[in-house]
Amino acid sequence: MAPQTNIECAQPPALGLWRMIHSGHPLIMAILNMTPDSFSDGGLFYGSGKVNVAKVIDKVAQMLADGADILDIGGESTRPDATPVSAEHELERVIPAIEALRQRFDAPLSIDTSDPRVMTAAVHAGASLINDVRSLTREGALAAVAPLVRDQGVAVCLMHMRGEPGTMSRYETYHDVVDEVLSALAERVAVVVAAGIPRSSLWVDPGFGFAKNTAQNLQLLKNIGLLGTLNLPLLVGVSRKRMIGETLNRAVSERAIGSVVAAVMAVERGARIVRVHDVAATRDGLKLLMAVQSA
Repeated sequence: MAPQTNIECAQPPALGLWRMIHSGHPLIMAILNMTPDSFSDGGLFYGSGKVNVAKVIDKVAQMLADGADILDIGGESTRPDATPVSAEHELERVIPAIEALRQRFDAPLSIDTSDPRVMTAAVHAGASLINDVRSLTREGALAAVAPLVRDQGVAVCLMHMRGEPGTMSRYETYHDVVDEVLSALAERVAVVVAAGIPRSSLWVDPGFGFAKNTAQNLQLLKNIGLLGTLNLPLLVGVSRKRMIGETLNRAVSERAIGSVVAAVMAVERGARIVRVHDVAATRDGLKLLMAVQSA
């Protein structure tokens, strides 16, 4: 399926993100977790209560050289059964990284959080996208984000999830996973817009692995193009996830090839942004897809 068209555009200063969306090329969002417990890269940049800023800068320089378009920075793991952390802990993990990256690189920064305090601080530190797995459902999130969108021009990504990371495995029952994810996202978009956040500022994410088992994730990937009816930029994150491990019988460290193939399939079906760990390999896969499509 061809990429989505006629997607609404936000206003500056987030305009750079939307120009990238409309460039005709799929975007790579590189994952940068400031956590001790993320399932794939926990502890690489944060330990003993402190962010290793030098290591973050070196990693980001390599990610950008490999072809990353956006950097997604998170301070709380949302893997299954993850332990929640306080806003204070999130802030001490992500703000030093955002400030350091904003001073050194021009790439758009995304803050992966559900906490309104972290959202606000991260945007003021230099983030231009709020990537929320809970779709602004935490108390105070909608009220906090509306002025950030209005005054700072940030974009917001709303993801589909049932329950919380610690309980979401209880909610893996669907009659039609694709239709129910589409309906839930449409309903949430309507709520967010009614609260004063322009539709033109929104992205959507179907939430692979969040309250979905492997069979459901595969069905969702197969039919991801149906989410194009929302007419909003579609972000897909399948990198190194359980669906790849269970399908291919691979450990987390052995899922790069499967992750790239899944990312390419997602873009081929209409995704505009893929959230990944393996930037260089994903860029190669997408370059090949673009070459075939334009041949």
